Amino acid sequence: MSPESQSSTIARAVDLLRRGEVVALPTETVYGLAGDGFNPQALARIFAVKQRPLFDPLILHVLSLTDAERLLATSIPPQARALAERFWPGPLTLILPKRPEVPDLATSGLPSVAVRVPAHPLSRTLLEAFGGPLAAPSANRFGRISPTTAEAVRQELGDAVPLILDGGPCRVGLESTIVDCNGAKPLILRAGGLSIEEIESVVGPVDQATPVSEKPLAPGHLEHHYAPRKPLRLVDSLDALPPDDYRTTGLLAFDCVPQYDFAAVEVLSPDGDLIEAAAHFFAMLRALDDSAAQQLIAVRPPHCGLGVAINERLSRAQAR
Repeated sequence: MSPESQSSTIARAVDLLRRGEVVALPTETVYGLAGDGFNPQALARIFAVKQRPLFDPLILHVLSLTDAERLLATSIPPQARALAERFWPGPLTLILPKRPEVPDLATSGLPSVAVRVPAHPLSRTLLEAFGGPLAAPSANRFGRISPTTAEAVRQELGDAVPLILDGGPCRVGLESTIVDCNGAKPLILRAGGLSIEEIESVVGPVDQATPVSEKPLAPGHLEHHYAPRKPLRLVDSLDALPPDDYRTTGLLAFDCVPQYDFAAVEVLSPDGDLIEAAAHFFAMLRALDDSAAQQLIAVRPPHCGLGVAINERLSRAQAR
């Protein structure tokens, strides 16, 4: 996109946002469905387009830590500040007490707000031009596979989104890690594109919350989420593949493929690289869901680093 074309597209996006419309924008994690974070009409539009239940809160995206602090009722706690200074801009969302001005629709009536500072240049350009927070959950129908390309947004939401900003494939490919900083000890509500090990290197040991079936404390906290249309089974290794007619089965492999005649196969990382696997995860799961396979099997990656977030999403997809 030329500078002139990008400037024109950003101006159109800002105009739509100020009129209470939604636009799709790229972040380093996944594509988001963005609306004015302080406009209840725009927030309601996000919930309607996504078919998202109103009890599932949204993340507000801002340009800087200073902008994030303007949303908060109290000064940012030391551990939260340390995380923000180390990992923003980036795939980290913090849960902190909100100011009364933050719409209850954005937080699903909770007293805290989810906030993050994205790193993608196009999302940052839009935030700077818009001049305020943008609510931007993943640009897909509720509970479905998150989009990591502009084309995936088009396939998922179609004409319901008047403008899609195409920033290429998402670099991280998993949603942000969500950390609740309201207590004495940080609590991870959703594993994501920032590993638990990286977080603990800054603030020490953290706790992890169990997904819930209703009334989540943060986006992505529900136990049923990220689901393909087709039934999905998980295995720990290729040696644990169940007896099956593999000609009707799609396989999501981590780093290698068995000698079976599968209907479709996607390999997250031939080199066994968890960062590469995370970047490919949603796109490959979507490709298998769109294939001729009637059911899917996924091999869990190693449960460390970004493998924790991938396994969490696989478990939630299978639970559905």
